[in-house]
Parts: sequence; C-alpha cells; structure tokens
Amino acid sequence: MANPTAKTFLITGVSSGFGKAFAIAALQAGHKVIGTVRNDAAKQAFEKLGGHATALILDVTDFDNIPPAITALHQTAGPIDVLVNNAGYGHEGILEESPLSDLIAQFNVNVFGAVAMIKAVLPTMRQRKSGHIINITSMGGFITMPGISYYCGSKFALEGISETLAREVAHLGIHVTAIAPGSFRTDWAGRSMVRTERSIDDYNTLFDPIRDARTAKNGQQAGDPAKAAQVLLDIINHETPPAHLLLGADAVVLVRDKMASLADEITRWEDVSRSTAFADTPSA
Repeated sequence: MANPTAKTFLITGVSSGFGKAFAIAALQAGHKVIGTVRNDAAKQAFEKLGGHATALILDVTDFDNIPPAITALHQTAGPIDVLVNNAGYGHEGILEESPLSDLIAQFNVNVFGAVAMIKAVLPTMRQRKSGHIINITSMGGFITMPGISYYCGSKFALEGISETLAREVAHLGIHVTAIAPGSFRTDWAGRSMVRTERSIDDYNTLFDPIRDARTAKNGQQAGDPAKAAQVLLDIINHETPPAHLLLGADAVVLVRDKMASLADEITRWEDVSRSTAFADTPSA
C-alpha cells in the first residue's frame, strides 16, 4: 500500500555508508529516493534495491552540471521534498605535511558540492514554501583533534553555512538541519579516508598513536547507521526539527566538553575581550 505521506528524497552518495542506510530506510518507509552515484555499476546496484529507487549519475564537484541535472530531475521526478547532502569523505594528515591541493579537494566535496546541491533545489522549495535540507556534518564540525584539520575545517564550514541558511529560509517554510554523527560503522575511517604520507619526524610522537588507534577502531565503532537513518526519518516528520543534531553518545560527550571548555576560556579572557572598545562606547 502506498504511503499517503510519501516524500521525494534526493540523497547524495548512496553507494555506501550513511547514504545507503538513509536510502534503504526511506525506501522501506514508502518514500521515493533519487540517489546520486558516480558510475553505471553503482547506478545498477542502487536501483536493485527496488521500490522507488532511482539513481542519478552525478559528481557533486561537477558544479556546472548540477543545475541542469536538477532541472531535468524536477521535470521527470517532480519536486524534491528532502535533500540529504551526505556525499563526503575524510582527510587525515598533519597540516604541515598535507598538500594544499588536498584541502581544496576536501572542500570541493564536503562544502562546495553541498552548497551547489542546495542552490539547485532551493528555488523550487522556495516557490512551494516547503522542503527540508539535511546536511550531514560531523562531531568534527565542533571538536578537533590532531591530524584532521582539513576535514574539521570543512565540517565547521558546513555547520556554519547550515545554521545561517536555516535563518534565511525559515520564514519560507523550509527547514535546515545539520546532523553531526560521532563514530559510526561506515567506511569513513577505512577505504573512504584519504591519508597523507608521513614526512616530518617531529610529529611522530603526537600523531602516530592517533592514526594507529583510528585504524584499529575501524569496524568496531559504536554507532549503527541504520539507527541513524531512522532518526533522519523522524526528523523530517517533526514540526520543529532542530537546526543541529548530534548523533552518538561520543558526540554528545565530546561536544559538550568542548562547549564547556570554550565557555571557560571566554570567561578567563573576558576582560581582554571587552578592552578593545572606544572609551566613549557604552559597555554591552
């Protein structure tokens, strides 16, 4: 029986990990899912899921091709109700050792690709006065650790863009949610991770244990992508979805600790912060 509240999802990067889990959950709930993939083999694999699964061969870094592709999609599949910007990958490497080209590539996928997709679907959402944009960020959009500066930078950026966009479109009936997972059993720390080769011995003591621990933990993470997918389905049906949502106990603990540490630092340096105004300016 058809789902009377069925929505049309556009999910980027559905070949594995969160994207595949999100797509499967949405299909099982009776929704229509258009998933972006990179090649014909991935297209065939995704459409074998059955139901209302349609694959769209689209590279989110092919910025010029995204608008016409989404225009054509609207003509064949109708308007997009939910955009899930999931496509992304992790970069691991000490900043000094990592080529600038790796930073550009990281932002092209994790930030600019997501924004290009948003800009392509927003006009129709705005005209219909409805829609939900979900950006998959990371607890790395709040916290940091040595060796993932490029990745954290991209996720901090997407968190900020998401929050600002939410304020711009709220009066238009459009919701924006940044979902920030902690450690989940996806390929993020495995085959999807780009790793810079080590070259500077001064960082060995700091970084080698971090890299070894991440590799050893891969496949043993506590987070279940299928449960994350169910949360996503709940969020799109909520009347007042959050602008930010952490997923995973580790994300809650680590981000809360970061916020507390930041608040303490603001307090310690508050006098200095307030000392920079003109003398005739009333204090805030």
